Amino acid sequence: MAHEIPCWYMRGGTSKGPFFLARDLPGDRATRDAVIAAVMGSPDARQIDGLGGAKTLTSKIGILSIPTDGVADLDFLFGQVGIADATVDTTPNCGNMLAAALPAAIESGLIEGDHGTTTRRVRTVNTGVVAEITIETPFGRPVYDGDARIDGVPRPAAPVSCGFLDTEGSLTGSLLPTGNVRDTIDGIEMTLIDNGMPVMVIAAAALGVRGDESPEELDGNAALKARIEALRLKAALLMNLGDVSNKPVPKITLVSPPRAGAIGTRTFIPHDVHTSIGVLGAVTVATAAVLPGSVAYDVANPGEGDVRTLSIEHPTGEFSVEVGMEGTRVVRAALLRTARLLMRGTVPVSLSIWRGPAA
Repeated sequence: MAHEIPCWYMRGGTSKGPFFLARDLPGDRATRDAVIAAVMGSPDARQIDGLGGAKTLTSKIGILSIPTDGVADLDFLFGQVGIADATVDTTPNCGNMLAAALPAAIESGLIEGDHGTTTRRVRTVNTGVVAEITIETPFGRPVYDGDARIDGVPRPAAPVSCGFLDTEGSLTGSLLPTGNVRDTIDGIEMTLIDNGMPVMVIAAAALGVRGDESPEELDGNAALKARIEALRLKAALLMNLGDVSNKPVPKITLVSPPRAGAIGTRTFIPHDVHTSIGVLGAVTVATAAVLPGSVAYDVANPGEGDVRTLSIEHPTGEFSVEVGMEGTRVVRAALLRTARLLMRGTVPVSLSIWRGPAA
C-alpha cells in the first residue's frame, strides 16, 4: 500500500523535477523532506528507485502555494535534493525551476490563466526574491510549443519571460557582502557578490586553467576542485553564509575573456561543473561583469548605456541577460527561459514514510 501524491513533472530552463502543491505534502518539515527524498530516490548515486535524474540539475523539486500577504501572486519553494544523501536544501534560489513554477501552478489548477498571456508575481520563498513571470496562455492554458531557443535545451519552445527586481543580497544581505569589490583569500583574488545568487567570481587564469575547458575536463581535475572547495569554505564565512560544507552556495564561477559575447564562464555548483549556468547565477555574474574593479570586469566586454544585453558564455552556448543600469548599479535584470510539462500524475509514497493527511 502507498499514499498517492499529485505531481507535475516539469522542465524549467536547463533543469527539471516534480512540482507539488504544499497542501498535498506533510506540514512538518522532517516528514516532508523524507517524502521528497523517497520520491526522488535518495540517498542513491543513481536515484534508481525514484524520479531523480542522478545529476544536480535533475535532482530538484518545487512546492507551490498561494500567498496571503499581497507581496506576490504565487509562492514557489525550491528544493535541491541530495543524491548521495537524503537532504532537501531550501536555502538557495533556482531561476531555471522558477521558470516552470507559473505553468505548473496553472496545470495544477492552483492559478487560473488569462487568455492570451498570463503575468504573475512569483516569489521564491527561499530568499524572498520576487520575479514577474509572463507565459503564453491561449484559452487560459499554457502552451509549450514555440520558437524560443535557449542553449542547453535541444528543441525550441514557448518563451517564459522573467524580470527580476531587488535581487541584491538574496542570501548574504548585500550585493557585496564583504563591502569590497575585490577580496583575496589564500593569495587568490576574487569578487564575492550576490545579486540573486551568492557567487565567488574568480579569474580562471588565477587557478591555472584557461576557462574554456569542457565540464568533463574540469571535473576530472581533482586538485583544482579541492582548491576551489577550500576557497569556498573560507569565502562563505566572509559572505555571512556560515559553514557551507553541506550547502550548495556559494557557487563558484571561473571567468575568462569571451569568444564573442560579454564574458566566458565555467561554474561549479558547487562541486560539479554546470553544463551551462544557472539563471540567477548568470544575473549575478552579469552584474559583476559591469561592476568596475571586479575580477569579472577585468576580462569582460561590459557594454555601454543604461540598458545592456550581456551574453554570458558557458559550456553549451550562451545566456543573454538584459540589465538596467543606474550609473554603475544594476537595478533590473530580465531574461528568457522556456519550460515544458513532461508528465502529470501521482507518485506513490510508502505508508511507512507517510500515511497521508487523513492519517
